[in-house]
Amino acid sequence: MKLLVAEDQSMLRDALCQLLMLEDDVEEVHVASDGQEAIALLEKEEVDVAILDIEMPVKTGLDVLEWIRANQRETKVVIVTTFKRKGYFKRALAAQVDAYVLKERSISDLMATIHTVLAGQKEYSPELVEGVAFDNNPLSQREQEVLAMVAQGSTNQEIAESLFLSNGT
Repeated sequence: MKLLVAEDQSMLRDALCQLLMLEDDVEEVHVASDGQEAIALLEKEEVDVAILDIEMPVKTGLDVLEWIRANQRETKVVIVTTFKRKGYFKRALAAQVDAYVLKERSISDLMATIHTVLAGQKEYSPELVEGVAFDNNPLSQREQEVLAMVAQGSTNQEIAESLFLSNGT
C-alpha cells in the first residue's frame, strides 16, 4: 500500500515513517511537513491512505481532508492527533473522515486502523465519540447508536444486524 504521512514535528514524522516502512504491506511512504505540502503531493501521487496530523502550519490536517473529499479522491484518511477537541472531531466527521484516533496508540494499532479503513470500515477513538454523542448533537438517537457501535469496532454487518437493517442502509 502507498501511504502519505503529514506531520509537522520532524522527529515524530521521521520515526513514524521508519516504523511504517518496516511493515510488509507498505510499498511507499510519502512525507509532508505541513498541509500545503500534503496537498501538493496528493496532486501528483495516488496514495491509499493519508495519515494526517491536525495542527500543522499553512494548512491543517482538516484542510487536507476537506481537499481530498472536494477533489473526489479515493484516498482513505486517518487523522492522528493528541487533541480531544470536540470541534475538530465534528469537523472531521462532517468531512467524512475514515478514522480519527489519538497519538497515544502503538504502531501496530495504527496499522490495524489502516487495514480497517482500507476494508471500508470507520474507526473513531471512543472517548471522542462519547464527548460528542451527549453534546447538543444534531445526530438522531439512531445515528448516535450507530456511531457508538463504530467506535466499539463493530463492522457494518454487525451494526446492520443489531439494528435490524440491511447492510447497505
